[in-house]
This record gives sequence, C-alpha cells and structure tokens, in this order.
Amino acid sequence: MHHYIAELGERILNGGQINYQEALALEEIQGADLYFLSAYASKIREVYQGDRVDLCSIVSARTGGCKENCAFCSQSAHHETGTKEEINLDKNEILRRAKAMEAAGIHRFDIVTSGKGYKLNDPEFAILLDIFRKLKEETKLQLCACLGVIGEEEARAIKDAGVTRYNHNLETAESFFSQIVSTHSYKEREKTLMAVKKVGMEVCCGGIIGMGEAFAQRVEFAFALRNLAVDSVPLNVLNPIAGTPLENKEPLSPLEVIKTMGMFRFVLPKTNIRFAGGREVNLRSLQALGFVSGINGMLTGNYLTTKGQGISEDLAMIEDLGLRY
Repeated sequence: MHHYIAELGERILNGGQINYQEALALEEIQGADLYFLSAYASKIREVYQGDRVDLCSIVSARTGGCKENCAFCSQSAHHETGTKEEINLDKNEILRRAKAMEAAGIHRFDIVTSGKGYKLNDPEFAILLDIFRKLKEETKLQLCACLGVIGEEEARAIKDAGVTRYNHNLETAESFFSQIVSTHSYKEREKTLMAVKKVGMEVCCGGIIGMGEAFAQRVEFAFALRNLAVDSVPLNVLNPIAGTPLENKEPLSPLEVIKTMGMFRFVLPKTNIRFAGGREVNLRSLQALGFVSGINGMLTGNYLTTKGQGISEDLAMIEDLGLRY
C-alpha cells in the first residue's frame, strides 16, 4: 500500500481529489503503512490548514430530557442513564465561563442545548439569542451554536445575534442512520444544514465513529460531508454510556481510529477536522497521533455529560507537537 498511499497523497497535495473507491481501499492499510498514511495526512493538513490548531469549548444551556432516541446519547429520555434534566440560561454564568475560556486561549465558544430544536417564537430561544448578543459584546470569541433542528428564520436570527458557525451533526452515514435513531430522519438534519448555509453561517457538521458502522460507511459519511461543503468536521469516537443501547459496544482500536482520521483528511483536505468527544477514552496514550494524522482542531475542556482531559494538558500536547493555537 506504500506506493498507493503516496500516489493518492501527491495527487491531493497537487490540488486533486480522491474518489469513493480509492478511499475505500484505505481500509486495507495495516502495519507500517498506517504511519505512512498518517504522514501524508499530516502533510496535507500542513499544506492546506497550516500549523494552527483551532480550539473550541462548549457549555450546555439545556441538558437531558430529550425526546429523540439517539442510541449513543446519555441525554435521551428514552434511556436510563441517570442524566438529569437541567436548564442553565443564566447570562452572567455563561458569560463568566466564556471569558474564562477566552483567557485560556480558546478561539470558539459554543452554546449547546438538548432537545430536537427551536422555533422563532419559543421564549427559551429568545433568551438564548440575548445571551449570544451579550457574548458578542463582551468577548472576542467566535460564537457557535448547537440548538438542534432549525429553519431559515431561526438561522437568520441566530446569525444576527452574532453567531458565525452552527453545529448540527449528521452523526454517521445515511445508510447507517436508521440503526441509531428512529424519531427523526437524516433528511431532516440535512434540511437544517441547508437553512444554515442559506443565511451565510458556517456549517460545523460531523459525527461519531465506532457505533457499529463499517469502514465503508465511514467513507460514505466523509463523502457526504464533502458534497455538503461543510466548514468544520468534529469527529467523536463512541464513549459507550451505561443505560444507552450502545453501552456494550466494543470500542474501536486506537489504530483503527487513527486510520479513519487519516481517511477523512484525504477526502477533506481543505476542511477543518477536529478532535471531539471520546478521544481520551479510545486513543489513550496515542491522542497526539490524531494531529499527526491530519487533525487541525480540537474541542477542549469537558463535554456535554463526560469529562475531558483538561485544557492545560491539551495545550501542552499541541505545543509538544510543534503546533500553534
């Protein structure tokens, strides 16, 4: 596979693309060739994205109590996970956390809510817009929102409040989607992405690997994201939560995760690809290899219902790799 990887890598470095079948063949990579894939993915990242790691942090404004049945999610009311429904719409508390993240060197701040989504006339939506306006006034952070399914009217209101990027994950390949959620459709999620793009916000859209999908479906997913021309791709690795249908799912090996990240960089050479949840649990001592395999962004700090490695440790890892933030 050594020559095959080099052929694809050089094509991408010269401005070309690979097709679905070529990406699918990367599944056969093993042994030393895996590190060769990583080296090319790192070079592609360096050429198209530079050496700066884009850092974001999240705060949950609404946790738990979600009526959707996503099989991986601890916040679904369909699962017995012990996650309590909580609402945090305290403007001053969220502002305090945002300023702390800004002081730590974080570039983006994302407010996340559980639940399917919002309509323009929802009172809670109005409160969230007011919080975004306050953050825009008092910080220099790039603001992101993850508020579920929205339409064009809601997207425009979010943008007008100062948000530059909207996160709405497709989660997985369309061919696998029905195996992880049945209360809404893949097309419904795509419709939200189209609304976000239409009003001129950047699109952050990724998902979770390790839910039982085949490598071919990860390739399918990567090409779906390429076709949608998304701006940022957060890659989560399943961290099985007790009480969810996926609680006993066997985890991917660290090297399988690294291979998948390399494949995503080959398919999406000019897109921001970021580490998200599950990296600490699944990659363990090999976390740094993600950056050597083409990753150029990272969600740092704690996640929605699980703890992260810690901001200082993440920043040290970036510096140790000779990268900037």
